[in-house]
Amino acid sequence: MYRTNTCGELRLSDCGKTVTLAGWVQRTRKMGGMTFVDLRDRYGITQLVFNDSDDSDLCARASKLGREFCVQVTGVVNERESKNANLPTGDIEIIAKELNVLSESVTPPFTIEDNTDGGDDIRMKYRYLDLRRPTVRKNLELRHRMTILIRNFLDAQNFIEVETPILIGSTPEGARDFVVPSRMNPGQFYALPQSPQTLKQLLMISGFDRYFQIAKCFRDEDLRADRQPEFTQIDCEMSFVDQDDVINLFEDMARHLFKEVRGVELPAKLQQMTWHEAMRRFGSDKPDLRFGMEFVELMDVLKGTGTFSVFNEAEYIGGICVPGCADYTRKQLDQLTDFVKRPQIGAKGLVYIKFNADGTVKSSVDKFYTPEVLAKVKETTGAKDGDLVLILSGDNANKTRVQLCSLRLEMGDRLGLRDKNKFECLWIIDFPLFEWSDEEQRLMATHHPFTMPNPDDIPLLDEHRAFGRGGKTSLGSSTGPGNGAAGLQPAIAIGAFGVFIGIIKMAVGAFGQFHHFPPSGAFTAQAAGWCGRFLWYRRFAGGIPRRWGRRSPSQRLHPAGAGSRRCFPLPALRAGGGCGHPPGRGHTGRHRCR
Repeated sequence: MYRTNTCGELRLSDCGKTVTLAGWVQRTRKMGGMTFVDLRDRYGITQLVFNDSDDSDLCARASKLGREFCVQVTGVVNERESKNANLPTGDIEIIAKELNVLSESVTPPFTIEDNTDGGDDIRMKYRYLDLRRPTVRKNLELRHRMTILIRNFLDAQNFIEVETPILIGSTPEGARDFVVPSRMNPGQFYALPQSPQTLKQLLMISGFDRYFQIAKCFRDEDLRADRQPEFTQIDCEMSFVDQDDVINLFEDMARHLFKEVRGVELPAKLQQMTWHEAMRRFGSDKPDLRFGMEFVELMDVLKGTGTFSVFNEAEYIGGICVPGCADYTRKQLDQLTDFVKRPQIGAKGLVYIKFNADGTVKSSVDKFYTPEVLAKVKETTGAKDGDLVLILSGDNANKTRVQLCSLRLEMGDRLGLRDKNKFECLWIIDFPLFEWSDEEQRLMATHHPFTMPNPDDIPLLDEHRAFGRGGKTSLGSSTGPGNGAAGLQPAIAIGAFGVFIGIIKMAVGAFGQFHHFPPSGAFTAQAAGWCGRFLWYRRFAGGIPRRWGRRSPSQRLHPAGAGSRRCFPLPALRAGGGCGHPPGRGHTGRHRCR
């Protein structure tokens, strides 16, 4: 047997046993005629003792061990004289009798500790070393445990796990596709799935009324804090259900996961909030309810009641009351102003009103308003003496609310109100089906187009599609259950969603009659949102895995000269020019070119 025990399991009850351990050297210490070695594996750390008086040659070899040497040691379990309460194995040590160096190591570029001295770049370059750190390893273990719990829960609810294809035809779902060339069919391409959306609809049509998958999704999008080019999502679909059925089932799953993983008991019924209410009160479809500072609309108080033209011309004026912060200095207020002016937030400025503890008022706009108007602001916001009111305004109400949300979260962080061990879960319901995009100058699906409109709002689709409410809901993230367009009567669905029915036809070829669709509901959640945003690999600029480096232009799929643009062909379409690029080299008759 290569090892009889792991480095995390031996206790006082094992004293006197002869054991064999294997692992990596965490650290060595020399004290007089003794050498102490901390041996680490996935399960923990055990102290080894090499005594010069017992075996001088063995002790001399042990003194030459360096960090991250891989070794095998045989010895006797002994009770430690100086116990370490910080280690589960801190009551024992191993009196070493044999030492076998399995693999030597050069000094690692950073310490393999929770508080490492390595920066992101160096840790990603040597990710296999970084994965040895306990904090990183625990993330993988948490993800594994979450996956097992989810599978067991859904299996008990009669769900079937189905693995859907990775190489598929392109289906427009809101992002660019990653494409893969077909060697056997030159000039044709597969697409990597942005989600299993059309594939799971086929399962519903086939009669598999409860499907789930821990699915890999791929989207060629710009990197941001909550999105990687590839991510894993918990993907579920059910037939013959309504929104309440979906919410109740996955509320139970959330309750089960919180109890098993964190020991937290969620309420018997989670709070529900409409999208419009969430935006009005918090400026986000995933509001943080762990602290207050709800938005207060100040249009009636500040617009037209003074000579401040910014407010008089604004379409929305909103503020938050920050308790106990009237003593903020000018420097701190300038920092907040710079924060909201950052390009990621986009506000043009910040107005503050300090209601000092002595009853005086100091504001950046007090010369534009009478004391009576400022007193009305105090009354409207519920501010008390010693509080600080922060105000933003703008031409677009929802855009300004989103900016105010960023400011609210920043103040929550500064005041230590966002306790990571406190959980306030809720459902966000009644999302708008469409919203206007200033960038695209057209209506776009608020989340995704495969969402059934609220039955009460179906007539509005003929008037203005932005008014329709989707059946989609959200549990503390931007993903959640929804009803597919398949739940509509054929005539309505084809009229309102004809393009998306065409997408499904494209995916399966011959489709048959539309009325084969059962009414269905779905739940999706990024695995990263449930168990921490963690990948065992990490992507940096351009989405390239840092560990594997970048390829030279000659190794890329679509090499491009300086200043030229890359083409992103649609699958199953043969070559032929449109953009001036020559055929072949992955260019097709129809493609997106950027």
